[in-house]
Amino acid sequence: MADDNRNFMLKIITPDRIFYEEEVSMVEFNTVEGEVGIYKDHIPMTMIIAPGILTITRGDEVKEAALHAGFTEVLPDKVTILAEIIEWPSEIDLERAEEAKARAEERIRENAPGTDLNRAELALKRAVARIESVRE
Repeated sequence: MADDNRNFMLKIITPDRIFYEEEVSMVEFNTVEGEVGIYKDHIPMTMIIAPGILTITRGDEVKEAALHAGFTEVLPDKVTILAEIIEWPSEIDLERAEEAKARAEERIRENAPGTDLNRAELALKRAVARIESVRE
């Protein structure tokens, strides 16, 4: 990489594995407050993750994954993401994700008594993140 001193350590941990641990130049993801992009020397903060696409930039290389939920700690030289669920596109079953999307949309559309709309909307966001990560 041309300018290694602009990199920071990104570590993504799930309950069952270390998903990613490398120096990167930028990471982007969704939070409950909106989309964020993190570079080295970002102000320290913590954030709650919302479902969406996580984009990792490492020099000229860009990787994407479907990130569903978790928390992040941002320090000037390190970002740690504690992810409930995160998947590389190769780990996603597209057909299953499309079926989950259709089920969630149906639950939202019907809004039958006893339907937990928040849960259905979250399921829809997760399915869309999976589909988008595979198709991009």
